[in-house]
Amino acid sequence: FRSFQIGRGRIVLRAKVDAVAREVLHLLAGEFAAFASGSNSASLAPSANITSNCNISVKTDIAFGAYDPLDGAVVSTTGALTVACTSDVSNPVITLGQGSHADSGSTNAAPLRRLASSGHFLSYGLYQDSSDTVWGNTSQTGATFDNSAGDGLGHDVTVYAKIAANQHSAPAGSYSDTVTATI
Repeated sequence: FRSFQIGRGRIVLRAKVDAVAREVLHLLAGEFAAFASGSNSASLAPSANITSNCNISVKTDIAFGAYDPLDGAVVSTTGALTVACTSDVSNPVITLGQGSHADSGSTNAAPLRRLASSGHFLSYGLYQDSSDTVWGNTSQTGATFDNSAGDGLGHDVTVYAKIAANQHSAPAGSYSDTVTATI
């Protein structure tokens, strides 16, 4: 038996404190278990949206190198674009603009592109294939990209290029142009 002092007087308890403490702990443990088993839950709803799209970049610029206007020869080369599309995009069209120095009479369907150097020009063409199919800036004259792989990875697209022969009046210089590729 134990005794406790409450206030000024002394009260003697006739029960064992240890037994009471065990009973209190037992009751508290039961209340905690009931609380834990009655836990609440909520569901998360992760989501995402994918927009149909394509990316295009230059893999290899078109570099003609040396051109001799006196030898009467066409200079040919190639460049490359890298294209990647989401799997739901089927057969997008790649268009090439007329360039920064397009000749008079140039149109989006039939571009007349020119390289420029200090007010002088060299005519050149960009083509979809080695058979010289003109690469234009419309859905009808652009190149269709085969996205049948649907893998979202970058695939190379060759751009064929030629400087026309016999441009005898072109003086020495460094000639360039800028053409915008769009998909």
